Amino acid sequence: MSKEIAKNYDPRQMEDRIYQKWLDGKYFHAEVDPDKKPFTIVIPPPNITGQLHMGHALDNTMQDILIRFKRMQGYNTLWQPGTDHASIATEVKIIEKLKEEGIDKESLGREGFLERAWAWKKEYGGRIIQQLKKLGSSCDWDRERFTMDEGCNKAVTEVFCKMYEKGWIYKGSRIINWCPVCNTSISDAEVEYEEQQGHLWHIKYPLVEDGKPSETEFLTFATTRPETMLGDTAVAVNPDDERYTYLHGRQVWLPIVEKAIPVVTDTYVDMEFGTGVVKITPAHDPNDFEVGKRHNLPEVNIMNDDATINENGGKYAGMDRYEARAAIVKELEEKGLLVKIEDYAHNVGTHDRCKTTIEPLIKKQWFVKMDELIKPAVKAVKEGEIRLVPPRMEKTYFNWTDNIRDWCISRQLWWGHRIPAYYCSDCGEIVVAAAKPEVCPKCGKSHFEQDPDTLDTWFSSALWPFSTLGWPEKTKELEYFYPTNVLVTGYDIIFFWVIRMIFSGYEQMGEKPFDTVLFHGLVRDEQGRKMSKSLGNGIDPLEVIEQYGADALRLMLITGNAPGNDMRFTEAKITSSRNFANKVWNASRFILMNMEGKTIREDAKEHLEDADKWILSKLNTLIGDVTENMEKYEMGIAVQKVYDFIWEEFCDWYIEMVKPRLYNSDNESSQQAALWTLRYVLCEALRLLHPFMPFITEEIFCAVQSEEETIMISPWPVVKSELAFSDEEAAVELMKEAVRGIRNVRTSMNVAPSRKAVVIVVSENGQVRDTFEKGRLFFAPLAYASEVRIQSDKAGISDDAVSVVINGGVIYLPFEDLVDLAAEKARLEGEEKKLLSEIARAEGMLKNERFISKAPAAKVQEEKDKLAKYTQMLTQVKERLAQMK
Repeated sequence: MSKEIAKNYDPRQMEDRIYQKWLDGKYFHAEVDPDKKPFTIVIPPPNITGQLHMGHALDNTMQDILIRFKRMQGYNTLWQPGTDHASIATEVKIIEKLKEEGIDKESLGREGFLERAWAWKKEYGGRIIQQLKKLGSSCDWDRERFTMDEGCNKAVTEVFCKMYEKGWIYKGSRIINWCPVCNTSISDAEVEYEEQQGHLWHIKYPLVEDGKPSETEFLTFATTRPETMLGDTAVAVNPDDERYTYLHGRQVWLPIVEKAIPVVTDTYVDMEFGTGVVKITPAHDPNDFEVGKRHNLPEVNIMNDDATINENGGKYAGMDRYEARAAIVKELEEKGLLVKIEDYAHNVGTHDRCKTTIEPLIKKQWFVKMDELIKPAVKAVKEGEIRLVPPRMEKTYFNWTDNIRDWCISRQLWWGHRIPAYYCSDCGEIVVAAAKPEVCPKCGKSHFEQDPDTLDTWFSSALWPFSTLGWPEKTKELEYFYPTNVLVTGYDIIFFWVIRMIFSGYEQMGEKPFDTVLFHGLVRDEQGRKMSKSLGNGIDPLEVIEQYGADALRLMLITGNAPGNDMRFTEAKITSSRNFANKVWNASRFILMNMEGKTIREDAKEHLEDADKWILSKLNTLIGDVTENMEKYEMGIAVQKVYDFIWEEFCDWYIEMVKPRLYNSDNESSQQAALWTLRYVLCEALRLLHPFMPFITEEIFCAVQSEEETIMISPWPVVKSELAFSDEEAAVELMKEAVRGIRNVRTSMNVAPSRKAVVIVVSENGQVRDTFEKGRLFFAPLAYASEVRIQSDKAGISDDAVSVVINGGVIYLPFEDLVDLAAEKARLEGEEKKLLSEIARAEGMLKNERFISKAPAAKVQEEKDKLAKYTQMLTQVKERLAQMK
């Protein structure tokens, strides 16, 4: 039995109710079931500081589409949810909150700060999860995890200790990226390079003669950071550069610091760039650091953690780096050592969180040794064990893996996983262990201090595919659901997360973490700009959901979406998606109204007519195509096919075709066949649409049938050979071709739909005539026919009849049926009079010598063009009038 649905589609009245029904029914929950094949996706855990934005909406819509599709295919689906503690982002939020209360982080102390952090997490950390639910995300919320929960913390500690024992985690002094605002080190992946307008300062250092600076010989080079000269310990030239052979083994004088530094030869120097001379500052440039190591150069750090100059900067100590830069340039100019300054646009490294220009500094930090660890991750993608979709992402992937450096994992923060390293207060021995050691293995004392640093957020995120399933414990979930199947993520975090999960999976689990990585692009605004706070062009998904519904938002996000490509959010697209939801709703309501009070018999399908077989055959093809697209992650193509089928084939054609049968109770078997087909096609179409638009499909599906309690676990449609009707499909397509041709002719002649005309189908082919004979009932209203005649020749058809050529025949429409001859004649005569007047005016102007000589050439040409146009129109009007005599 069918039920009623509301008169108007109103997502606000049903989406929350339906989502609660799904939660109550535990439809999202997965348990280990050896009899079913698992399909697993781990959610890219959103930050607890996060507010749902369009990127989240797209990412989670794509994941939900895949999970719902696989769930309907009968897989035991697990969509593993959770949130990320987001060290820097969360710590910044809490510090801001403390500042509002007049509290300083340091005065609160570490324990007090962490208490506030956990309280903040409790209050705000679940906000984004509730927002994801509004989107319709069918995650297994019973399994929700947090990157700092007890299990994940245990996994992080286990990995750190194991890798330290293996020698793959070490503490050492290396050059790192330092954020002077956040006061912490950051990894290479967290550095964003942006083009900035700066300067190139050309400076000359005197060569050294007899231990003093020369007054005649100088070495010129260029730099974008003159303040770092305070830490220069050499200048370098290429050993193959013949211009500077005479400098090998000599020294230059470092101005301001007033000391001699060596000239070293190193192939790092590009002979073609600038003067071929480079200043070497090992403590403040990663390339210089490597040069310094090769030549045993001292490392002079001239900067404090807040980017002010330290005591090594002499008289510039205490100045901000940019203040010192200006002062140093001024002093060099006064000394006659500034050659020139030129404008220079260059890429500058900034912290992706706070956008501050990062400062390369040498610091003691914890690192992960990458040279061996990265190898399985390279091999997996090269050999196809892990597939990147689209494949072009492999270039970016290998560019990163081929140039990877050791990963700096320590952060000078309090919120995060504290490094499990303990320092003996008596002898300085470092002990890495899961818990604080009782006795020092070196001196036997028991006074220990834990390392104050925390781990990079991405260290714990890298373990997400297996830590969420219970690792390091050997749980049944881990054995069953790992490795996972597909990771859906933005191309912008391929380095941060994707690569790190892959090498962590191989290192800790001995196998890949997932089969496929499906990349999506960014959601941009209507002008193609990235959405950002600074531009004020961000669109709040929750506001869109409130106005249009979650289904409309989801459809908009996935329509036209191709893996790895950016997309644009436009008002037109979201309105179009809402219109489609209305179309589905109204068509379903029409079907339900016609089913009301009727019992549809199962034997009705034995009386199918050509139109029924046509739509069933089209549906059958659609099922095969859409399933193939979904398996290939072509979700944008799949949904477009479903959209086109429902809107065009089902609503605009089939429903219109069967209306005469629904309203004709004399032929019950024909009516029953139509109702059975309507319901069957609607249910199958709703199943195909469900992954994309889950709410509206649930509401309608449960109204149109009562055998299944929800569409969520309804079987995904499959191709059925018994529903392939190629002959009937071809026959109805021929009739559609005829209808389209008739409508085009009527439109070109401005014939109102209310004006009916005789339609004469002429064909020597008996099969064509039979097709139109069988479809006469629906063909007549679709073709606006007052009568349909079917014949083998042109007998009785006047010469002025309008014709439409179709495959295997011709359609004729009597001219007088399309046009009121008297009214048309009067209209044409009026048009003739008007055109004659315009022609006389134009000819008069063009015969006027004064107009020709004084008017601009463009104006004269305009009148000539008008005359030609009016003359042509008059010829056509006269021809039409002649035909009517």
